[in-house]
Amino acid sequence: MSADPVGRRRPHVLILGGTTEARRLAEALAAGKGAPYRVTTSLAGRVAAPVLPPGETRIGGFGGPTGLAAWIAAHHVTHLVDATHPFAERMSFNAAEAAALSGVPLLSLRRPGWRPGPEDDWHFADSLAEAATLLPALGSRVFLTTGRMGLHTFAHLTEPWFLVRSVDPPEGATPPRLEILLARGPFTLDDERELLARHRIDVLVTKDSGGSATAPKLTAAREAGIPVLVVRRPAVPEGVTVAESVAAALDRLAGPLP
Repeated sequence: MSADPVGRRRPHVLILGGTTEARRLAEALAAGKGAPYRVTTSLAGRVAAPVLPPGETRIGGFGGPTGLAAWIAAHHVTHLVDATHPFAERMSFNAAEAAALSGVPLLSLRRPGWRPGPEDDWHFADSLAEAATLLPALGSRVFLTTGRMGLHTFAHLTEPWFLVRSVDPPEGATPPRLEILLARGPFTLDDERELLARHRIDVLVTKDSGGSATAPKLTAAREAGIPVLVVRRPAVPEGVTVAESVAAALDRLAGPLP
């Protein structure tokens, strides 16, 4: 709870975070003239040492949509922003249900997905499991950038060699031929060019996360003539107001939400 005695009278924005956009939105709201907003960012706690945004933060889950709705009511939240990763499917649906239960307006801050250019060699999968099925036909030295939580999906692939880059070490089942690179982005185009060349990568696997922070790897793959296996985004809740940038989200929060 805020120590500010007028905290309850100010609009209280709960940001479901974990993305660059979530942090930038919290920064913009916290820096607003006259501090019109109380800002709380909720993080899932999957990264050991997350970069904390300004304002209040909480770590961990809510216990499903009913738990989130109860937290919203108990902490006098007036606006809910789903700024989770585009592949955090369960959290997005929980947010939509919690917003309906609590009567609080929901805004989805969702950066646009990537689109291939004429010189790109992209292949698409609807899930990590489908990507694992398609992968062996595309290459044998794999730069796997789909996140450490889904590595078990590729654990049965014994022939390809995998390079996995993540902030924290992976847990659970992993492919047998695996090298882990612990690093936190963003990464430059020169970084990605050097990585692909040094490890002799011949196929890139990624989720359609969108945004600019991790896009240089796509440019580097295009330049090297490397195929890219892209996992499409999951479905999102219907009827939710969407902002594709922090600036658009700020405009939405300043006016009435449906």
